[in-house]
Amino acid sequence: MEGNNGHSSSKSLERVLSRKAMQAGSSAPCKIWVTGFLCGVCIMYLFGVALPPLRVTQNRSVYTPLRRAILWNFTLTEHYDGAAATDALASAQEKVDEQNRNENTTEARIVQLYNAWSTLLNTTSDEVLKRSEAPPPPHLDDCRLNVERNKRLDSYGDNGTFPQWTLWKGSLGLELLNQKYSENGDQYRQYPPWIVGSDEENYPLTRLVQRDIWMHQHPTNCSNPSLRFLVADWERLPGFGIGAQLAGMAGLLAIAIKEKRILVTKYYNRADHNGCHGASRASWSCYFFVETSSDCRKRAFELMQSKASWAEGSVKVKENYTSKQIWVGRIPRMWGEPWKYLQPTTEINGRLITNHRKMDRRWWIAQATRYLMRYPTEYMCGLLNAARHSAFGLEAAKLVLESIQNNKPKVGTTRTKSDIERLVWSDHKPYIPRPLLSMHVRMGDKACEMAVVGFEEYMELAANLRRRFPSLRNIWLSTEMQAIIDKTKLYPDWNFYFTNVPRQGGNMTMALYEASLGRETSTNYPLVNFMMATEADFFVGALGSTWCYLIDGMRNTGGKVMSGYLSVNKDRFW
Repeated sequence: MEGNNGHSSSKSLERVLSRKAMQAGSSAPCKIWVTGFLCGVCIMYLFGVALPPLRVTQNRSVYTPLRRAILWNFTLTEHYDGAAATDALASAQEKVDEQNRNENTTEARIVQLYNAWSTLLNTTSDEVLKRSEAPPPPHLDDCRLNVERNKRLDSYGDNGTFPQWTLWKGSLGLELLNQKYSENGDQYRQYPPWIVGSDEENYPLTRLVQRDIWMHQHPTNCSNPSLRFLVADWERLPGFGIGAQLAGMAGLLAIAIKEKRILVTKYYNRADHNGCHGASRASWSCYFFVETSSDCRKRAFELMQSKASWAEGSVKVKENYTSKQIWVGRIPRMWGEPWKYLQPTTEINGRLITNHRKMDRRWWIAQATRYLMRYPTEYMCGLLNAARHSAFGLEAAKLVLESIQNNKPKVGTTRTKSDIERLVWSDHKPYIPRPLLSMHVRMGDKACEMAVVGFEEYMELAANLRRRFPSLRNIWLSTEMQAIIDKTKLYPDWNFYFTNVPRQGGNMTMALYEASLGRETSTNYPLVNFMMATEADFFVGALGSTWCYLIDGMRNTGGKVMSGYLSVNKDRFW
């Protein structure tokens, strides 16, 4: 039908045009012009109307992006003149094949280096690295060296001298102090080595408070009969998370300082697992440096065996105090009231708030948490190494291989660390992709305490950050909900990192969820997430969560005040 209609239409058009031509005249020039015009019209009509329209189908190219680029450039610069065109195409194909071989070789080398580093996770000392042919991993800490150095900074010298706190960090301070500044060491006490950043980058008086807490908890002579002690187990009631345990211990530290007692922590249920060995089992010292010296701990436990010491009040335990005294009691006033001129850098509902409720307690819990977590142990350092390696190890391997591909060491030569590497760079933090945003999404049973919001609102705040810092691409995500992990696929322009642990679905309580993980995993992975949040450049969380509240406090005593804190809560000011 369609072909017949086109044919009859063509004949009608010819008859109309013939009549027009006859009317134009019978001269030869006119006849020639009319004949040409009729032919042109018929050809245009046939191609434009009578023939079916030309369709361009979109097929996916089977070529790699590189090969497509090479072929596209070839069509722009070469002429298809037989053998020359064939040779050029063959050359382009060889380039593609060579590039593919190089890419496969590079990927294999990255994986090989990553696997080599994996064997070093538990043995990252200098001696092991020297015996290994692999270049040193920039994302892993030398846990043993760090702990040895921090022990020197956390204890008095052999002759009772004050710890070697100086203006310099790490090995530089330890070595140069002995050479130049031992006679003036006391004047540097105001620089606790676990505090990062200037005074303006931390909560008010952070340096002074941290120094004074350490000195209170580390008397030079623990056998002094005038010393008094407060011995306390960590909270272990069902439903008490790590955050609540830290907040409770902060209250006990406040009591100890007010009563001029030395706080000695005892049983820590979350460290009662096979990962913690020896004396560190069931002790806070499995994860972080102990709160007081071993001599003072020994003295406190001796006094607990003496009825006279109990009668005199030389030793007390947590049960001597009410819950109100521990959780909402007055905080120490020996530093005045620095929280009164504390400026929060928290944004809620698009505005910077100028006040928090209970700002005195917020300030104190931040100080207490910072002190209790001032130095990670070798075990905790190893957990962080494993987490960074799992998340960033392949990226680190790629960077290292790119940096050494044109600067390979000579065969048979060994390289020793220069002074600047050994002393100055010794305290640099391990590699993580920066800028890094840490995000803690708290949902589930937390809905009984605060209004929870969806993952989309967290990501809206992340997008706000990116508008100001366009290089932001990386998010360290901590959450207990599998649904949140699944939703990360909806944001392909972000790089998400998270610990590889089972997560909960539905409205399972946190207590049941932690029980399903087991004590070791349910303690290790939250602490890793906590420490990663303190190291990240930015933080998005829920201010109504105690966990986020503690992370914010650690960041604000760790040089991150000016990084700010974006909260999804619109109704909580804590």
